[in-house]
Amino acid sequence: MGQARRNVLKNGLLLAGGVALPSVARAAIESNALIEQFAARLSAHDIDGFAALFDDSYVNHQVSAATPPPPQGMTPKQGSVAFFKARLVGMPDLKVTIEAQLAADDKVAASFVYQGTHGGTYFGIPPTGKPLRFTSCDIFRVRNGKLAEHWGMGDLAGVLAQLKG
Repeated sequence: MGQARRNVLKNGLLLAGGVALPSVARAAIESNALIEQFAARLSAHDIDGFAALFDDSYVNHQVSAATPPPPQGMTPKQGSVAFFKARLVGMPDLKVTIEAQLAADDKVAASFVYQGTHGGTYFGIPPTGKPLRFTSCDIFRVRNGKLAEHWGMGDLAGVLAQLKG
């Protein structure tokens, strides 16, 4: 059992006054493991394994000019996977780490760090060879062991500043 999972279980037991809440602790452990897989699959550039983490009815509530809704005929799951596939093209040596994570009920939150070299076209900008480092804070709702909904904020302005600077 990983350190993060042990901490979740220990904290869950402390919050419960020492009384084990198996289903709550198990859900938190599974949600944290799912986030660890999110980072691991991206770091391994395993886009198919990454896509398998998402529920087919996945909903992405993070919609902005930087992360527009998926094109017509593409599901939110397909749009999110395509977004991260483009990130892997733009940074062929991408590594993703987790700074912090927390699970409660059916939600899990994480602060991710993305690091790599701009070795492919990213946000329409040809490769510069520059090192990139940026973060995102994300909240996911988990359903049946899959990522079902997402709310988040990524430092895309910071990415563009690094690419253009």
